[in-house]
Amino acid sequence: MDIHEILTYLPHRYPFLLVDRVLSCEPGKTITAIKNVTINEPFFEGHFPHFPVMPGVLIIEAMAQAAAILSFKTMGTRPDDKSVYYFAGIDNARFKKPVFAGDQLVLQVEITRTMKGVWKYKAQAKVDDVLAAEADLMCTLRAI
Repeated sequence: MDIHEILTYLPHRYPFLLVDRVLSCEPGKTITAIKNVTINEPFFEGHFPHFPVMPGVLIIEAMAQAAAILSFKTMGTRPDDKSVYYFAGIDNARFKKPVFAGDQLVLQVEITRTMKGVWKYKAQAKVDDVLAAEADLMCTLRAI
């Protein structure tokens, strides 16, 4: 999926859109997406300006956005203005390696369970095939 198709699956826009391309997606199972990290990101100005690293919370958010695309593809639908896809939980989050400007973050998300509208995922973010972060995520789609 290119950025134009991604924009139809995520309501996020700059500066909060954190998925640039989907490399592969197997609905009901897994997705692999990328986030190109550039020095132009607005968070770099204030997040350790002397040693700019991508905030961990935004790495988690990037994984969640990939998870949302996977869920919408699995459901065969797209988001609308009558609902929102929320975080319901984040467990076992670990940050293994800093992510810097110029890195390409590869987001790998796998659905581990769905029950009563709650989706559970195992997510990883890698740079150059080295684990940067991982977490177990829970999300849910709710009417506004």
